[in-house]
Amino acid sequence: MFQSLQALPADPILGLMAAYRADDNPKKIDLGVGVYKDTHGNTPVMQAVKKAESLILDAQQSKSYVGPTGAAEFNQVSAELIFGESLVSKLGKRRVTAQAPGGCGGLRLAAEFVKKANPEATVWVSDPTWANHVPLLGSSGLKIEQYPYYDYDSHSVRFDAMMETLQQVGSGDLVLLHGCCHNPCGADLSKEQWQAVKDLALDKGFTVFIDLAYQGLGDGLEEDVYGVRLLAEALPELIVVSSCSKNFGLYRERTGALTVICDKESSAEIATTQIAAAARAMYSMPPDHGAAIVQTIMTSPELRSEWDAELTEMRNRINSLRAQLVARLKDAGVQQDFSFIEREKGMFSFLGVSVEHIQKLVNDYSIYIVNSSRINVAGINDSNIDYLTSSIAEVLA
Repeated sequence: MFQSLQALPADPILGLMAAYRADDNPKKIDLGVGVYKDTHGNTPVMQAVKKAESLILDAQQSKSYVGPTGAAEFNQVSAELIFGESLVSKLGKRRVTAQAPGGCGGLRLAAEFVKKANPEATVWVSDPTWANHVPLLGSSGLKIEQYPYYDYDSHSVRFDAMMETLQQVGSGDLVLLHGCCHNPCGADLSKEQWQAVKDLALDKGFTVFIDLAYQGLGDGLEEDVYGVRLLAEALPELIVVSSCSKNFGLYRERTGALTVICDKESSAEIATTQIAAAARAMYSMPPDHGAAIVQTIMTSPELRSEWDAELTEMRNRINSLRAQLVARLKDAGVQQDFSFIEREKGMFSFLGVSVEHIQKLVNDYSIYIVNSSRINVAGINDSNIDYLTSSIAEVLA
């Protein structure tokens, strides 16, 4: 049976990671992999996380299962982080939150839930969107369509074209939006644009589906969920998938959540049973350790304050790197305008250079970037920024 299988091409980012590891150039730079890195090029464990783990190690008395929907207290603090305590209280039993194995697990859990609710549903995703959205959602059997989002020439959101396309989306379909720090382009919706999306969703009756993977890494924990809270307050239904990989640094712990807001309590009760059944069928129970860390941090005023300070430092570093990169490219004599990078949010932006330029950076300078020109801004640091900007200047000359 297995002899009939054909090898698949390597994932572009995973292939880039392998090439980077095999490169012996001491000046090599990895701007492809999508994890936060500090000024030394490491992905550190946050101090608040270390302290929470110590508390868990001392106090935990059992490794028993926590159930298909995960730990109730983790689900509660996750919802409060996203929506705020007052809105969580207002939503009441219309909201159900279930722990998931990372944001990826949350997305797939959401897809299975939607498939049960409407097998003919189409999910509309932005062009471009995170590369894993399509396989995660589409492999459940849901149909995928695209709406215009990013203008590669002006480096801004194609909002008029986006809204024109979304006028075609009706009840029974879903529109996937990035809650903040759009991956891969870094161009986010403004408050006014979020309000227009809300009005259109109410008018057309489509369900908004938000991927919230970077809360706290754009403008702030509260600022980054403006759109999420606006829609949660106004719409009868909403799906939000959140991840703790980036803002808690829990990449390998696979910690995330799926939140579904329904039109009424009875619908939410039914949704809970469907979500639990979907989880049971796919992975039975979510992993607990990462969720226990988040729960411990969020319920301790001291740890929460320390975590918030560490997250603020990460956010400020990323935003500072954006400004530095733009300034250093200009100082290096690059004529192309890269000022858009400073205006964008989160870990990612497109450089906006050709595939030929990217391949030259990879092959001749050991600067690893995917062909789309998406860069992980957090991969830049004081020791490599001069080499990076001078190399870009030479390639673009």
